[in-house]
Amino acid sequence: MPSKTVIVGSSVGLHARPAQIIAEAVEELDVEVLLGIPGDEPVDASSSLLIMTLGAGPGDQVEVSSDDQAALDAIAALVEKDLDA
Repeated sequence: MPSKTVIVGSSVGLHARPAQIIAEAVEELDVEVLLGIPGDEPVDASSSLLIMTLGAGPGDQVEVSSDDQAALDAIAALVEKDLDA
């Protein structure tokens, strides 16, 4: 599965609000997207609770994976944005 490593842009990391925004975006895309800390097991990005279990903080690297290139690019861009602004 193709992947892209990005830096978490949200000032609080991938916690409640950013995780919910990402999960909702994945649900709308209706394709499989995985998020993970490089070297660790990835989680289903359509679940805000699973995203929060990553413990990714601001500036941390996160790997976004999907067989759908448009979804991969869209979710990677969301992870890089400050979703708390």
